[in-house]
Amino acid sequence: MNRKEQEMQFHNMREEDRSCMDEESFLKKYSNKKYYAIQRKSTEYIDGLIERSVKGKTVLDYCCGLGAMSLQMAQKGGIVYGIDISDESVKTAEAEAKKAGVADRTNFSVMDAEELQFPDNTFDVILCSGVLHHLDLDNAYPELARVLKPGGLIICGEALGYNPIISLYRKMTPHLRTAWEAEHILTLRDLRKAKKYFGTVKVDYFHLASIAAVPFRNTPIFKPILSTLEAVDDVLLKIPYVQLMAWQMIFTLSDPKVAK
Repeated sequence: MNRKEQEMQFHNMREEDRSCMDEESFLKKYSNKKYYAIQRKSTEYIDGLIERSVKGKTVLDYCCGLGAMSLQMAQKGGIVYGIDISDESVKTAEAEAKKAGVADRTNFSVMDAEELQFPDNTFDVILCSGVLHHLDLDNAYPELARVLKPGGLIICGEALGYNPIISLYRKMTPHLRTAWEAEHILTLRDLRKAKKYFGTVKVDYFHLASIAAVPFRNTPIFKPILSTLEAVDDVLLKIPYVQLMAWQMIFTLSDPKVAK
């Protein structure tokens, strides 16, 4: 089975599990979901970028999954196209768009993210939320540059591949991700590669000390602990090299370079 078939099968299976399991059983099987409880800072950052960028714009939710971000961007005034390799995820995204009353502002398709079926210069904004490490960037970056309008913006949220403790956790939980995904968490090398296709690459780092709040996520003291650790992150993640130990980074790509 090739890489793309494995990705499709894994994400179809996870969506089937989500639809047939109760929440407790699903979270027990996919135990990495608990870490998303501390994502407040990065979520607020991306939400701010979306708020400022998508109104009245043509938007691509690149590897949209269940479509949560597609719905958010449609509600903020974007005309949103969502694509994903998982047909089960696309079905769910379509159903959720209808429930949310934004089906007229969304269009979902099963599509290979490395071979986009859109004309050049189609999108004002592209959102890549936790997806690039699933892809071959030598194929994905030029396709993203091709379909982005000259004045457009790509918003990328990705895990970062340097922290040895986080890397050990990934190795100890192989059932939570595909083999390709585990071996292709992004590093600065991947940001440098982006510069081949985009004139401007900007990056910010999120979640280091705040990860320690995860064990408290279901307790009354979670919010004050998280706020304290976020304040620590505000200091730590301004320090060169230390910031590379962060769990996640958010970077933007703009000024697409025309292929020669």
